[in-house]
Amino acid sequence: MDNYSTDNKFKLGFGLMRLPKLEDGSIDVEQTAQMADLFLQAGGTYFDTAFAYPGSEEAIRKALIERHPRESFTLATKLMCNAEIDSEEKAKKEFETSLERTQAGYFDYYLLHAIQRSNYQKYDDYHIWDYVKELKAKGLIRHYGFSFHADPELLEELLQKHPDVEFVQLQINYADWENPGVNSKLNLEICKKHGKPVVVMEPVKGGILADPIDSVKEIFDKENNGMSYASWALRFVASQDNILAVLSGMSSLDQMKDNLSFMTDMKKMDEHEYEVIHKAQAAIDADQSIACTKCRYCTKGCPMNIPIPDIFNVENRKKGQPEFRSKREYAIVTLHKGKASDCIACGQCEGACPQHLPIISLLEQCQVFEDQ
Repeated sequence: MDNYSTDNKFKLGFGLMRLPKLEDGSIDVEQTAQMADLFLQAGGTYFDTAFAYPGSEEAIRKALIERHPRESFTLATKLMCNAEIDSEEKAKKEFETSLERTQAGYFDYYLLHAIQRSNYQKYDDYHIWDYVKELKAKGLIRHYGFSFHADPELLEELLQKHPDVEFVQLQINYADWENPGVNSKLNLEICKKHGKPVVVMEPVKGGILADPIDSVKEIFDKENNGMSYASWALRFVASQDNILAVLSGMSSLDQMKDNLSFMTDMKKMDEHEYEVIHKAQAAIDADQSIACTKCRYCTKGCPMNIPIPDIFNVENRKKGQPEFRSKREYAIVTLHKGKASDCIACGQCEGACPQHLPIISLLEQCQVFEDQ
């Protein structure tokens, strides 16, 4: 498929969900441009954005598309049918908006975004599967697929129903390899069985594996090989078969340089390294942290404006901290916003969560920060 294939040694893709920010909260286009330049110089071509990533499509237009020949890179974006999309017209309008924002002319890879049990029927109801075929016939997209956050049974059903899908984007990382809520390993095997190459998202689980819990750090530190924690996560995924690209949502020039240092001419993991990963997996399984990746899909339709990822971050960080500090952090993140106790259990957040977290019960757990 274009510049990329599952045999290509350069597996790194530039995920554009978590781009560097300026002090005012806007995307740092200048630093993004420097990151894009380094990525292209190293041999990378795969850039991944989405209609739903705030400011990302406009930023990549300025940082990449207006500065480099169109044939020098491949661009992926996505159409998402979430709770806010309540008509076929709104859903299809996303493509036109993405094309206008990016000025890319066409998209090399176009995805039905974040398919899960709570929304997959919408893509049928709004005729989106047929829509992407029409776009391809017009030359507006080169390849189409879908990103997936659900169970193996639904994945099997979709690939049987839509055999012409060209690729699938899956959440794969060593922490979720056999996590029954994510099913990284089994979903990868299903795609392989159907002959569908896989683009990997969340290889470092929203940054969690780039700065893992202390017990995992100790395991990697014992190897004394000078490699970053992120390198273990990315190389684990890139060492699997049937991988088209491994997306890393890099937020700084330093992160780009680190990833390129081991992904440009990546060596697959050996038996000893897999044993180290198994130890890290066991340490994560023993931990009780909330596995939130801060994608913020849960907050977009929250009627009480509860900053769910920020509250969960306070809960995860409270270990080893004085109680007053955790309460102070909680007060800061909920200032002028909803508190955990404001949850009305509408369930919108749980339907949107790619990690399938029991958010309602977790928020009840976090109400302890409100106790005086």
